[in-house]
Parts: sequence; C-alpha cells; structure tokens
Amino acid sequence: MKSDAVRSRIVDTLNAWLAEDGASPVRVLAGADLDLAVARGAAAYGLVRRGHGIRVRGGTARAYYVGIESNAPAVPGIEPDVAALCVAPFGMEEGGAAKIDAAGIGLVVGETVHFRFFGSSTRRDDKAGDRIERWKNKGIEELAPIEAKLPADGRTEGDVVAVKLESNVTEIGTLVIEAIPARPLREDERWKVELNVREQA
Repeated sequence: MKSDAVRSRIVDTLNAWLAEDGASPVRVLAGADLDLAVARGAAAYGLVRRGHGIRVRGGTARAYYVGIESNAPAVPGIEPDVAALCVAPFGMEEGGAAKIDAAGIGLVVGETVHFRFFGSSTRRDDKAGDRIERWKNKGIEELAPIEAKLPADGRTEGDVVAVKLESNVTEIGTLVIEAIPARPLREDERWKVELNVREQA
C-alpha cells in the first residue's frame, strides 16, 4: 500500500484486534515498488509460459456438465429426459482443452435457447464426454442455466444443426464451450459460449 497514513491505520487496527486476543502484533513485510508489481508479474508469467520458472496451477474446482435432452418424441405435459454431459472434468487446468466425443448432439440456431448447466465437486473421475443419464442424487447439482442465441448465418431459423463440442479453460479461469457444426458452411464456423466458473466455485 503506497499511502503511509492508510497503511499505518490498517496496521494499528489489526494490532488492536490482536492485542484484545492476546496475540502478537502483525509483521509488516517490506514491499517492492508497487507501481511495477503488475508489470513484474506479467513478465514472470511470460517467462513461465516459455518454460522458465515455476507455474502455479489451479484447475477447476468442479466438474462441469451441460444438459442433453433425449431425442425421444415430445409428450405434452411431460418434461423430456435430460442427461448430464461432462464438458470439463474436475481439475481441468488453465490452458487445457478437451474434445467431447459424443454423437447425436444438435443445437437450434436462430432462436434464443436455454442450456441446462451442472456442476459437481465430488465426481472426480468423470472424463470429458462422459454422459450421466440419471444425474439426480449422484453428486451433480444444477447451476444457473445458460441463455444464448446462436446465429443462423445462412441457415433457416429453428434448424437443428449437428455439432461436435470442444471445451477449454482460459488463462483467466473462464470455461469456453465451442460447438462446431458437423457440416460447416464456412471453414471457421463455430459457436462459442463463455462461462465464468470461478464465481460459481
């Protein structure tokens, strides 16, 4: 902290609390130039990315899943069966990526759709692509749903497009799920949904 007055006030307050509990006063550590702290951290991170130094790894605190509805015919008044498809296993590290090997997945384009999203802090052995048919009472909890409108871009609104899924955890801790059409209309066609999983951990 650069301000001597603010630093002293915080230290005095902490020491007063500690004195009430009969504890030793805080030890104030000497700091480097705080104006350069972020730049030094960025430089150190850049060196680690090039193989120099020690990288501190975290990984996701949960396994994450998206809901996949059954392709059985819809029955009015009856909610369709939803399986939980693992898109990010427990502990997936920043910079890590996974291709989800799951056939028969389709997304509706051109309309706002809701994706059910799940997490588990206890299922540590699930792998990307694992499909849990009856997920209730199996350590999986439902999280806030994801709402997205995937652009039709040359397709008819409401079309169901067969896709493959890929996921990755970015360096800032967001989970990115990408849907890649099985028959893309252009070479780089893909849809992306990004989720801040650190806030949900």
